[in-house]
Amino acid sequence: MKKKFKLIDLDCANCAAKMEDAIKKIDGVTDASVSFMTQKMMIEADDAVFDDVVRQAVECISKVEPDCQVVL
Repeated sequence: MKKKFKLIDLDCANCAAKMEDAIKKIDGVTDASVSFMTQKMMIEADDAVFDDVVRQAVECISKVEPDCQVVL
């Protein structure tokens, strides 16, 4: 499954790169991207674990930038 999410208050491109690297390391993720310019996150992962992957991705984002919110 591949899905895009809107990000609110993503402040810098460096933070976006850190988030992307962290999300790509989550088990079950086949691809991920976080764009500072478009304020969007794309996650591609196995259908069976997709909800868990999204939950872990949101945790990764809040660790890098606590003010950033993911619109689910």
